[in-house]
Amino acid sequence: MGRPVKFDKEEALQTVVDAFWRSGYEPCSVKALSETLGITRSSFYNAFDSREALYKKALEKYFETAPSRALSNATEGVSVKALITKTYQEICRTRAEDNRGCMAVNGVAELCNTHVELGSLLADTILGSITDIERLLKWGVAQQELPTNTNIHAVALALQTLMIGLNVLCKVVSSETELWLSARTTLEGLNLLLEN
Repeated sequence: MGRPVKFDKEEALQTVVDAFWRSGYEPCSVKALSETLGITRSSFYNAFDSREALYKKALEKYFETAPSRALSNATEGVSVKALITKTYQEICRTRAEDNRGCMAVNGVAELCNTHVELGSLLADTILGSITDIERLLKWGVAQQELPTNTNIHAVALALQTLMIGLNVLCKVVSSETELWLSARTTLEGLNLLLEN
């Protein structure tokens, strides 16, 4: 018998991120992923347990470099308006360069209300993002960057909706200038724009 194929799990995980991000969850069957990685189905299960488990790992890997991570990684004392403006500029730049959108947003459209486990995970991810934004806005009010009567929940929902919208719009509008025009208009309307 021949030796089993050896592969770098970290490199394999990045390949899988790209596959899920580009094609979605359902088209990436175990057979398709195994072929992409050059391993057998049994090796796939030995390495990753299940397609669902691998998707979760891929999503974690994706978020390590997602442009929105700055919002969840922020620490108190940061200029909230500057951080939000910079983050949305980065979203527009990266999405214009690669029009795949956000892996999580793509997953929400595909899996929420159709896949119990992964749909719930993705819904929690989006709701967690709203919570992160609310935390930032509370800091903004405390630091007197934002008015005390700011409707924090409503603004957080609007910012999350903008983020989702940009991640979908970039699939048909690949101009950074156009994406930023959309984002800038919304941020200005929400009194969150702070450009250099």
